[in-house]
Amino acid sequence: ALEGTKKAAAIMGHDLKTANVVVIGAAGSIGKVAARFMAKEVKNLTLVGRNLAKLEPVADLILKESGLAVTITDDVKKSLKEADVVITVTSSVDTIIEPEDLKPGAVVCDVSRPRDVSKEVARLRDDVLVIEGGVVEVPGDVEFGLNFGFPPKTSYACMAETMILTLEGRFENFSLGRDMELEKVEEINRLAQKHGFKVGGFRSFERAVTVEEIEKIRKNAIKKTVFAT
Repeated sequence: ALEGTKKAAAIMGHDLKTANVVVIGAAGSIGKVAARFMAKEVKNLTLVGRNLAKLEPVADLILKESGLAVTITDDVKKSLKEADVVITVTSSVDTIIEPEDLKPGAVVCDVSRPRDVSKEVARLRDDVLVIEGGVVEVPGDVEFGLNFGFPPKTSYACMAETMILTLEGRFENFSLGRDMELEKVEEINRLAQKHGFKVGGFRSFERAVTVEEIEKIRKNAIKKTVFAT
């Protein structure tokens, strides 16, 4: 999800060093790791969660690890207004991101299930890119025997992790638990590259999105920004 977000942001013309990056659900296990990972590459990072007291330790840890002073807030709508790149990973049963919440050119990686991003965003905002997290291209001649709704040779990231660990001969509980270690995320990324696993293209609301389509979204965003000024 993180590598895919970085790649999508680059295609949309965002420089992570200057972009406003927002992680929603940053107090959770996945959100916390996502925030720590992104803190190494960005200068403007906002952590969003329902409980500020739970966000404070995450902010302190990031400051200690990377020297980055992040902003914390419980106001989702306000945080999104100027967000260039958003990673959202909450346990909400309802959508929390609507079409009017996002600025032109925003990139949103929705890792949550059920989704955090309303389907209305896809219908009404042709200037915003919403991608799904956790789809991986598996190397070699593989046949899963099940239809996950993905193109051939692609799987969920959790399945890919199991394959990678098996190839390494490591039969262990690698990423279970609430306090996921950043070091393990970095390690599985290295092992994925070693064995030829890659980001499995881009998907948005259960359909594949091409680089050409993303480029069209980028151009739409530029037009809307120009007209707004």
